[in-house]
Amino acid sequence: MNAVEVQRVKQQFGIIGNDPELLRAIDTAMQVAHTDLTVLITGESGVGKEFFPKIIHGNSVRKHGKYIAVNCGAIPEGTIDSELFGHIKGAFTGAVNERKGYFSEANGGTIFLDEVAELPLSTQARLLRVLENGEYLRVGSSDVEKTDVRIVCATNVNLPEAIAEGRFREDLYYRLSTVPISVPPLRKRGDDVVLLFKKFSMDFAQKYNVPRVQLDESARMALVNYPWPGNIRQLKNVAEQISILELNREVDGDTLERYLPPMPKNNLPMLAGQSNKGQKSFESEREILYSVLFDMRRDITELKSQLESLRAASKDKSPLHYYAEAHEVPVIHHSVQHQGPIQHSQVQVDTEMNVVDEYVEEALSLNDVEKRTILAALERNRGKRRNAARELNISERTLYRKIKEYGIE
Repeated sequence: MNAVEVQRVKQQFGIIGNDPELLRAIDTAMQVAHTDLTVLITGESGVGKEFFPKIIHGNSVRKHGKYIAVNCGAIPEGTIDSELFGHIKGAFTGAVNERKGYFSEANGGTIFLDEVAELPLSTQARLLRVLENGEYLRVGSSDVEKTDVRIVCATNVNLPEAIAEGRFREDLYYRLSTVPISVPPLRKRGDDVVLLFKKFSMDFAQKYNVPRVQLDESARMALVNYPWPGNIRQLKNVAEQISILELNREVDGDTLERYLPPMPKNNLPMLAGQSNKGQKSFESEREILYSVLFDMRRDITELKSQLESLRAASKDKSPLHYYAEAHEVPVIHHSVQHQGPIQHSQVQVDTEMNVVDEYVEEALSLNDVEKRTILAALERNRGKRRNAARELNISERTLYRKIKEYGIE
């Protein structure tokens, strides 16, 4: 990766951020720009996919030709063929004149098909023909037209799933994805979200002639830890709202969170909530382990309660015998030396209860497990709390609270 060239492209196109995946995507776009290969850009809605076809076109031999961006999802299905490929006079009701399509207008340049997964299957077949030999037919015409365009596509749809559901042609997918570029979501870009917020707040301060919004540490933490389902588009909207509405230009975390739609909080696995269907959502093996420990703790607590009740109810029979009979399991007897008038059965009961107490206390202290997990994460990350919080899949604020709670130095 040529860092100098990547930095130049970032400045040229106004791209903010230093995330490695983002830089890799920019570098891939620059490398493929000098070819005529078809490029497929994937990523969630609002991540900035529209920058990459511009990078490709601006660094290609076609940069002096036309660049046309088409939002395939915004054109009605009945007119999409006419928009892309043109039509002849009288081809359909209302076609009073001939019309050149985008593929004709972009001849010698680049055409960007955004939301390409929204194309109807019949239009996908026409697009495949253009990709294969540069030929197409205008609507209502039988004369073959030729075009020489560079095609770049983008989608936020999982195309393999769309293929399996019969909504997208498999042969078209392989032709489009000659060079795939994946743009990372904002929630995976770390501190880039703070840099983007600063840029947006500066822009809006100038636009609305107001002082620029400043973020304190808690606000920066809130920005980084929020999942941003709407990605950069959502962040820009939040920055604009705060720039207009907040009288105090020093924004803290609590103030910022008032502008963020509520999202499920990421706690330590043992504290995680449940999914909407009432089933536990396990995002990692560690979360499964903690859930199992939690269930074991509950079961052992219930067992201990039963044993105490049985001990109070009978002096002649060991509580573990009752439990063994009910659950058809063998009882392990402990040899106990006793003296004086103490009855053997009572000694056996007390001994067995001590075994249960030790098992509950030593094996199932979730607080100890949680503390050890935090200590291990901090050690692996050399004391860097932000990195440890990311590894544990919790917010830094939660980690700080846990560190204080357990007295971790």
